[in-house]
Amino acid sequence: MQGVYFRAAAAERAAALELRGWVRNLPDGRVETVAAGPMEALTEFAAWLWRGPPAARVDSVLVEEWSAPVPDGFNAQR
Repeated sequence: MQGVYFRAAAAERAAALELRGWVRNLPDGRVETVAAGPMEALTEFAAWLWRGPPAARVDSVLVEEWSAPVPDGFNAQR
């Protein structure tokens, strides 16, 4: 579940960790994030996703490997 400002806050956190990828809302209300970078940064980002920004309520986080190419930079998509 997403709270207010979740996508933007996730994109800011990922960019601060120098990760590549995106975060976007899914039609069913969930949020999808694809991130690539050093394992240490990915682990820190996954831990942040469990908390999210102050207004968020996070019910679950599913971590899976992603084998497709990930673009440079990190952005929040609608």
